[in-house]
Amino acid sequence: MADTAKAIADATRRALIEELHARKGRSLFDLCVALLGRDFAASRQAVSKHIAVLEEAELVTIRKVGRTNIHHLDTTRLGEVIAWLVEHTASLQEER
Repeated sequence: MADTAKAIADATRRALIEELHARKGRSLFDLCVALLGRDFAASRQAVSKHIAVLEEAELVTIRKVGRTNIHHLDTTRLGEVIAWLVEHTASLQEER
């Protein structure tokens, strides 16, 4: 879960997650263009590095279609973080 928390701590990676959630199956080019539309100044190389962090945290899967990598969001790890937050938030509220 630490990898997931670290991955979602970055604003650019959160924007990538939002883009992948909004439209399934995005190429690196599509993601770069989408980030530009959100006023994120990120090079193709930078976006690729952010995607690698998301993939390592198991938030993104990559499928090769011809010469193009297609990126997909996997929300399983996000669900684990949400469950942990809900559990611990409930514990804090009970203590009050």
